[in-house]
Amino acid sequence: MRRYLRRSLWQIGIVVLGIATINFFLLHLAPGDAAEVMAGESGAATAEYMAALRQQFGIDQPLYLQFLRYVGHLLTLDLGYSFREGMPVAELMRQRLPATLLLMGSSTALAVSLGCVLGFMAARRAGKIADTVISTLALLFYATPVFWVGVMLVMVFSVALDWLPIGGMTSIEAGYRGWALAGDVARHLVLPAVTLGLFYLAIYTRLVRASMLEVYHLDFVRTARAKGVRPWRIATRHVLRNALLPVVTTLGVQLSSILGGAVLVETVFSWPGLGRLAFEALFHRDLALLLGILFCSSLVVVFVNLAVDLIYTLLDPRIELS
Repeated sequence: MRRYLRRSLWQIGIVVLGIATINFFLLHLAPGDAAEVMAGESGAATAEYMAALRQQFGIDQPLYLQFLRYVGHLLTLDLGYSFREGMPVAELMRQRLPATLLLMGSSTALAVSLGCVLGFMAARRAGKIADTVISTLALLFYATPVFWVGVMLVMVFSVALDWLPIGGMTSIEAGYRGWALAGDVARHLVLPAVTLGLFYLAIYTRLVRASMLEVYHLDFVRTARAKGVRPWRIATRHVLRNALLPVVTTLGVQLSSILGGAVLVETVFSWPGLGRLAFEALFHRDLALLLGILFCSSLVVVFVNLAVDLIYTLLDPRIELS
């Protein structure tokens, strides 16, 4: 295990450095920079003012010098400074991270728990009415765009019924404290969490159903039936456990790509998380902030994949770490 972790951490370092390099040069290939955006907003776009802004931001230097400075900062765990927001990138991300973790955790918990239950029910009743209804709903949720689901939920539950807030994370004007504040955050969380979770719920439902039906035809399940093991025990102890391996893989992919879906959801619901922050950084050409978010996202991707490999060995003892 120690040898595997040492080799994996060494490979992770190389992969992260490669991702950071690609992100840096891809973003700098796009036209425009932060100086042009800020000069356009201030209405003073003289050549002297633009040159002063570029010198202040350090983007007047050759690209290879900017890259070497960026890599040097990364090696010292310095994500840079956001001139647009007027604070270090790490501090800005630390302020927005709790909101994204709350949204990501809630949507993931909803998708995994409910998706596994629905997939289990559909597999146990394959070919019956319950299976047809669950499979149809899963296909509907999978095919519906995330942003459209968010807009429709707002129109129904916020505008028409007035049950839930339209956007934001808290009711700032109410001045809630303690449990009242937690309840207010939970009310604001319902719509974005459901919107982000429905798509992955459909994936888990279809995946668990297909995996369980495949496992039901394996030899060890036939042996268990021949020994007289009760069907419920076969379904939960033998079939479901083996069917969870693809779920773990998909969960790793979901956690790795959650920022992409969070950009849409957080923008629709004005949720103050990293996804919305990344969109604002891209819109304002704040490359230091955007590079910091992408770098941290790449760390999440590689470490989640490492965790998935380790979880495999717990779910299936036949799998060994090579």
